[in-house]
Amino acid sequence: MSGEGSSSGGGSQVALVTGGYDHTIKLWQAHSGVCLRTMQHPDSQVNALEITPSGQMVAACGFQHIRMYDLQSANPDPVMNFEGVTKNVSRVGFHQDGKWMYTGGEDCTARIWDPRSGRQLQCQRIFQVPAPVNAVILHPDQTQIMVGDQSGIIHMWDLRTDKNDQLIPEAEASIQDIAIDPLGKLMAAVNNKGNCYVWTLDGQPPRPVPRRHLAAHDKYGLRCKFSLDSNMLVTTSGDCSAKVWRTSDWTLMRELRHDTQRWVWDAAFSIDSRYLFTGSSDGYARLWDVEKGTLEREYCGHQKSITALAFKDQAV
Repeated sequence: MSGEGSSSGGGSQVALVTGGYDHTIKLWQAHSGVCLRTMQHPDSQVNALEITPSGQMVAACGFQHIRMYDLQSANPDPVMNFEGVTKNVSRVGFHQDGKWMYTGGEDCTARIWDPRSGRQLQCQRIFQVPAPVNAVILHPDQTQIMVGDQSGIIHMWDLRTDKNDQLIPEAEASIQDIAIDPLGKLMAAVNNKGNCYVWTLDGQPPRPVPRRHLAAHDKYGLRCKFSLDSNMLVTTSGDCSAKVWRTSDWTLMRELRHDTQRWVWDAAFSIDSRYLFTGSSDGYARLWDVEKGTLEREYCGHQKSITALAFKDQAV
């Protein structure tokens, strides 16, 4: 982490946010492990968290809704509510300039929302797929959204033409998460059988070319994310581990485990790619030194599983 952050919730430049099955969202001072604030998420568990590009707000998605919380104030309640979806909302993300937000969910849709439209937040576009959606990710060029569903299909939704192509890495294996590296050159997906598939993205619009198949985990794959320097990919799983892979040759660089750690639901790299945050079913978030493989810090306060985390370091 390249910045220390302040001790108050409002001024902290280094924000770690966690959420889970205890219906709370917690804001942490990343370097000290101190919980700065607890926000209420009473409707349901938290399925995913994403901090806005400005760093001012965090979006939390759960059952039938998306809530936005202000990280810069002491207000523990949501300041925006996105309604009108059925079932679980599984993923949330933002356009790089914060112009719009995108989500995916178990109602078999990916959606685009305009968070600037005031309190009555309307869905602008809907992309329908045949099966519940577990993963959505926006390509760094901001023109294509990859949508992964439970039937094993990755739908490549072109936002300019509204057309889509399909990719099926493994028949009838549910796509659990999709990641694209910051350069927009690599894409990875993990499935419920623990396999991770990697593609090179070539051309315009980007077209996936198969690169590597990793038998990453023995059990359920849950998340995959690239480091900001594009040199590493982390996969997390129901096998109680997070694994860090080198993108240069796809060898295993580090396997991160802890005695009490159970399912590892989510992970995020620090901005300098030296550290990795993980969130686990044992109610702990953890900070790891990736190079050394050492556990540097634990974030204790959740009463149940941590199923989502988000990290933003604005100190450059």
